[in-house]
Amino acid sequence: MNDEAVSLARGVADPAKRMNILREYLQALILRSLHESEAFKCLAFVGGTALRFLYQLPRFSEGLDFSLVKSSGYAPAEWMTKVKRDLSLAGFDPLVSLNDRKTVHVAWIKIAAILQESGLAAMSDQKLSIKLEIDTKPPKGGVTLNQVVEKHRMFVVRHHDQPSLMAGKLHALITRKYPKGRDWYDFVWYRAVRPPITPNLVLLQNALDQTHGKGVLSAADWPGHMTRKIATLAMARIRGDVEPFLERSDDADLITKENILGLLPHSSTT
Repeated sequence: MNDEAVSLARGVADPAKRMNILREYLQALILRSLHESEAFKCLAFVGGTALRFLYQLPRFSEGLDFSLVKSSGYAPAEWMTKVKRDLSLAGFDPLVSLNDRKTVHVAWIKIAAILQESGLAAMSDQKLSIKLEIDTKPPKGGVTLNQVVEKHRMFVVRHHDQPSLMAGKLHALITRKYPKGRDWYDFVWYRAVRPPITPNLVLLQNALDQTHGKGVLSAADWPGHMTRKIATLAMARIRGDVEPFLERSDDADLITKENILGLLPHSSTT
């Protein structure tokens, strides 16, 4: 199976796209392992990678993000042990670590040699890293679904529905100190699809209350929060951040202040 990953990567000339394809292949194997561990009885798959695997977002992603939905049976150390075993059986050389001392539990899966074998690094000790984060005290109100996914492997995940995923994205856009182009691209996608996605306001309000204090920011005024945030953006940097992750690199040109403002609900943009 290591040969399968290397073959997929070497079939792409562009180094950035080669890295994206290789990382996504490994993400799929990790998700399959979590499915086999029945981790999704406890977790909901969230974030940009969930949007790509479940709803075909045309950009690649780096990490795997989850929200804890049930504490009974929560066993991240056991799950990571199985991830390491499964990747080893698949022909990889993984190093897996877990830090569960804070509210957000963080695991790192690092794969040695694969970058060299794929023509992306000169030395075999250079590693491809995938970060896995689990929010163990997420805001309440997320709506979850179960879905079969077929991407390199077949597995079932519990995940947030699109309005709940969008609420998480809006929370990041409104509150993140350092803007990320990937977040802004995802917002354009949410609003450009037909019909446009609207956020889960209950989840968004709970998330805002959790980070800013109860009632300080109104979820219902998310278009206003977004308008004020857009005014502060350096768009060239935003586009440069997301371009290496796009299936079509020229999609970055669509991320302009005018386009983003045009995707906001017109009745609430002041």
